[in-house]
Amino acid sequence: MNRPIATIAAWLGFPPFVVLMILVASGTLRPWEGLLCLLGCAVWSIGAGAVLARDLRRFGASLADESGSDVHLLTPGLGQLAERARQTIDAERRSRLTIATNASTSQSLLERLPDALFQLEGPPGMRRVVWCNPAAANAYGTEESALLRHPALRTALQAAEATNEPIRTTVSLAAPIPRDLDATVIRTDSSDRSAPLYLLLTDRTRERGLERMRADFVANASHELRTPLTSLIGFIETLQGPALGDAEALPRFLTIMGEQAARMQRIIADLLSLSRIEMTEHQPPAERVDIVPLLRQVAAFMEPILRDGRTSIKLDLPDQMPSIRGDAGQLTQVFGNLIDNAVKYSALKHGKGGGTVTLTTVITPTPQYAAPGILISVADDGPGIAREHLPRLTERFYRADKGRSRAIGGTGLGLAIVKHVVSRHRGRLTIESIEGEGTTCHVWLPLAGETNRAAPDRPRPPVHEG
Repeated sequence: MNRPIATIAAWLGFPPFVVLMILVASGTLRPWEGLLCLLGCAVWSIGAGAVLARDLRRFGASLADESGSDVHLLTPGLGQLAERARQTIDAERRSRLTIATNASTSQSLLERLPDALFQLEGPPGMRRVVWCNPAAANAYGTEESALLRHPALRTALQAAEATNEPIRTTVSLAAPIPRDLDATVIRTDSSDRSAPLYLLLTDRTRERGLERMRADFVANASHELRTPLTSLIGFIETLQGPALGDAEALPRFLTIMGEQAARMQRIIADLLSLSRIEMTEHQPPAERVDIVPLLRQVAAFMEPILRDGRTSIKLDLPDQMPSIRGDAGQLTQVFGNLIDNAVKYSALKHGKGGGTVTLTTVITPTPQYAAPGILISVADDGPGIAREHLPRLTERFYRADKGRSRAIGGTGLGLAIVKHVVSRHRGRLTIESIEGEGTTCHVWLPLAGETNRAAPDRPRPPVHEG
């Protein structure tokens, strides 16, 4: 007999056993009659114990059974109790499943939000980030501590701790790149000041940048296009008036008009390109790029320009380097612009032939760049640039020598485009130049995984960092 049956049988048989002993002791029953009754009670107790033990095992199994199959029990009332218990457990299980599903859906929704969301916990005035969604991690990375120290956000957090209403404010960040944010702070528990806070950041840089760019585009375009447009109008009026029918002047005038129209076209194309870059500057690229194949491809693309300028290019590139996070199209434009500038300025010194452009890459850190990254340098052996012009070279339409720049077809926007692309990649642009010896442009780009880490600022004269 197993232990559960023996235990139940003992509990069932003990009361009759006591009664029979009393009856035998009092002489009401003769010993053999008491023994016979005791044997019958034992048989009944063992049988009833076996049935009850079996029903209890089935009762326990039915509670753990999720299939909902019927269970047949012989013990009176135990079947109804099992059915009620199973209904209660099923209801609780469905309730927990619903809660878990809703929680999973809510978590998935928070993680897929396009806007940055932070959860902050801690006593009032000492909040720290305990969770953030992927959008926040990608946009701000290790900058979140500096972000929370912003005066406007600190004021909004303090206000949210003191009120039950959502607090909204506007935040303007200057580093690592300018950004305009709309911030909303919400307290999760209206009765507890130390309850967790949620901070939602919506990036409005694009919209507000568009407003500024429209104004800048009109101002810059009207200023830079005025000269070629005036020239075109003047030649057209000349051809319609004094030079009408002049066969000798016509080809010369048409050539100049074509050059001015081409210059207008280049200016408009560069302005549009710069506008597109500025609209995405606050969003660091996510794709991985192998920089060495990209640089070799750019050098191959520049062969026609090198051939026209009779300039040679020297590539000092290793076979393999770590990858970076970047936009391959924008990086192609950056190094294409730098090599194009190097070819043009090399030709100014050496004429049509003899100039050399050098393209090199090295792994940092170096004394100037403590964070891991790749330093790409484009050097020419042209006339160089005077030191006083270096700080302004990346400004729109700034030219160290306006006549010389226009003579070689420059729009004054190439280095501005380079600066904004490098800024989007969280890199640094450094320009070194020595008059009479040449100019070198250094582009430092962080390795993949180091995008949000900034290298320390250690300028070296005569150097300009854009």
